[in-house]
Amino acid sequence: MSEVRMKAGLAGQAATAMAKLTTEQKNQALLAAADALLARSDEILHANEADLERGRANGTSDSLLDRLKLTPERIGGIAEGLRQIVELPDPVGDVLETMDRPNGLHIVKRRVPLGVIGIIYEARPNVTVDAAGLCLKTGNAVVLRGGSSALSSNRAIVKVIHEALAETALPVEAIQLIEDPDRSSVDEMLKLNGLLDVVIPRGGSSLIQNVVQNATVPVIETGAGICHTYLDETAQPEMAAAIALNAKVQRPSVCNAMETLLVHKAYAKAHLSRLASQFKEAGVELRGCEQTRELIPWASPATDEDFATEYNDYILNVKIVHELNEALAHIARFGTKHSECIVTENEEHAARFQQEIDAAAVYHNASTRFTDGFEFGFGAEIGISTQKLHARGPMGLPALTSSKYIIYGSGQIRS
Repeated sequence: MSEVRMKAGLAGQAATAMAKLTTEQKNQALLAAADALLARSDEILHANEADLERGRANGTSDSLLDRLKLTPERIGGIAEGLRQIVELPDPVGDVLETMDRPNGLHIVKRRVPLGVIGIIYEARPNVTVDAAGLCLKTGNAVVLRGGSSALSSNRAIVKVIHEALAETALPVEAIQLIEDPDRSSVDEMLKLNGLLDVVIPRGGSSLIQNVVQNATVPVIETGAGICHTYLDETAQPEMAAAIALNAKVQRPSVCNAMETLLVHKAYAKAHLSRLASQFKEAGVELRGCEQTRELIPWASPATDEDFATEYNDYILNVKIVHELNEALAHIARFGTKHSECIVTENEEHAARFQQEIDAAAVYHNASTRFTDGFEFGFGAEIGISTQKLHARGPMGLPALTSSKYIIYGSGQIRS
């Protein structure tokens, strides 16, 4: 039996026990895991350094190394994320709807765990803890398949969590880590109907598309983030610059970072040169349309391929548009339905933008970097869904549940 099938089977057995746990039991387990991560952070950092050394030797980019890197502060943040999940309401068992039928049947619709969730992700070891925490809180078992670049880190993290859970009511088998680095282990997960109830991919476009196109297990798609910020004619220069710089520079390696800056022609004429200099000082490479390069001669030409690329790096496309309609059309063509922003003092334009843009999160005068479960008050997130079925946007605890109808009768039969 393969590692994938064996561990998925163990997770399935644990899922039955998970569904019976009380909120208090689940919370105690999460707190134990948070304490253990902090207490054994040196062990985790040592494993993480091995991943970083391997990444540097393989020529991994600085932005991807940043996604991979753990620090004492980041481990502290990960542990705090678990504690915040503890503070969140447990959705399992919530009554969503009740109905009393004319025949006397009393019907109750309740939230229940999804069951066994497969998470396929890339070089962010914090996802290992975030995913485990959210799944455990909602009574689910989880099969984790992280990227090979973070394998040492993920092994250490799961080992620490397993040993912490062993002292609680929560079954250790509820968290399974697939250690086989070969892509065939991902392909096998995608076909595990009957063992996995759902698969959630987190990562770049190629990973997500592979999962969406090849899975026979149901998929919750977390999309790539080709996010745009549109600076309208009436945008306040200081606000616009702050939002645009934050959206690109604060952490360019994540999916809610801006990849293309759209600028109204009148705003560009007055303010784009200064803003471009600020991006240059921040180490951002600019690629621009023909009109942009007339104002910023040092920018490289931007092609359609550039506009369709999620860089996750210090690279930014800049395009000058003549009006709001052109900005809307560009986003409709190149956007990935993730997060989009308009900076404007024109309320009519803001309303049109937010109504007409088809995306999970649409901002007026705020950075796209806020599309995040923590920032939305959900605690750590399982991902940001760009699809429309079951869940959309940052996926917190309720997104990891399904529903069940409980029917109470008194002998009714159907004629």
